[in-house]
Amino acid sequence: MASTQSATADASRPSAKVAVEQDGPVLRVALNRPDKANALDADMIGQLSRALARLSDDPELRVAVIHGNGKHFTGGLDLASLAPRLATGDDTILPGDGRDPWGLYRAPAGKPVVTAVHGRCFTAGLELVLNSEVCVAAEDTVFGQQEVTRGIVALGGATIRLPERVGWGNAMRYLLTGDSFDAREAWRIGLVQEVVPAGEQLDRAMELAHRIAAQAPLAVQATLADARTVLAAHIERSGASLRDDVGPRLFATADAAEGVSSLIERRPPVFRGI
Repeated sequence: MASTQSATADASRPSAKVAVEQDGPVLRVALNRPDKANALDADMIGQLSRALARLSDDPELRVAVIHGNGKHFTGGLDLASLAPRLATGDDTILPGDGRDPWGLYRAPAGKPVVTAVHGRCFTAGLELVLNSEVCVAAEDTVFGQQEVTRGIVALGGATIRLPERVGWGNAMRYLLTGDSFDAREAWRIGLVQEVVPAGEQLDRAMELAHRIAAQAPLAVQATLADARTVLAAHIERSGASLRDDVGPRLFATADAAEGVSSLIERRPPVFRGI
């Protein structure tokens, strides 16, 4: 493999919340807020989006691997910091389309993304998995799409991508209860493609990324673009609804405020349907 080098201005800052390195044709993107369980705030989302824009724009790069530094992949969105802005309908925290806040689908042809997950992989973390082409999970990974327990809705397209990936019943089993599930269950329903011993997920993901990068790049991009065509149409319609109607109405409800407050206060929520 080629020597590793810094890839973005964000990554060169000591306080970078997304650390980026280039390994030949593979861009390694690390969620780098380990003291906060890699919870994604607005600044971190922007850094992640810019890192993935590099993947799209740099002809030397063919694949990205997203992983997390510390004990967890990510606990999800940092609702304590983002909730007030979401409640006002502020969409500037989500670069690009509301169903693609990470910028994974920027380029028409696109390039593959592999995720390597461990520890907590909740909400926005699971959405990153759903936006990726292949996921390698450590056996200690715990997944959860828990927005319903907070009175809100997934912002990254999980309501479409999860049923597409794992089937309607499997998706609704977890989307409508907010229950968490382990790596073996994620593999059983088809959310992840491999489960490996804890600590080996990044090495395996990098190995797969380099295998993909060794293939004919135009063929890889054409395969990916063709496979995404139908899904992209669904996502575009849903994104418009989320941005213009569903999101503003739902995030402004008393239940949404209660869900976020109960999370911050570490108590069970009491929902009233208003």
